[in-house]
Amino acid sequence: MPEDREQLRQTTASLGELDALLQHRSRLGACVLLSTADALSFSRLKTLLNETDGNLGAQLRKLEDAGYVKVKKEFENRKPVSWYALSASRRKALKAHLGAMETLIAQSRNGS
Repeated sequence: MPEDREQLRQTTASLGELDALLQHRSRLGACVLLSTADALSFSRLKTLLNETDGNLGAQLRKLEDAGYVKVKKEFENRKPVSWYALSASRRKALKAHLGAMETLIAQSRNGS
């Protein structure tokens, strides 16, 4: 049973490394998508995440307030366009969150 206790300790530690802000599908999805590009427009994120304007706007605002994303607003052909980019400091936080998720997945596979 000492092995079970050690696995439980490791699983608990990995759970503690998860970022609560990134546990929402839209916020995690936006950060993962933004980690692959310099910037993405609101409309592109909306399409890729299959979200409504209101829901995506609310989730991106939470990420912006927490410093995960930066927004740049400009006009293209007289239409407003919002560009979102993942902040450099939060890129590390995203990697840590994803690493903790990978550890949890591996632990659950080992335990089954």
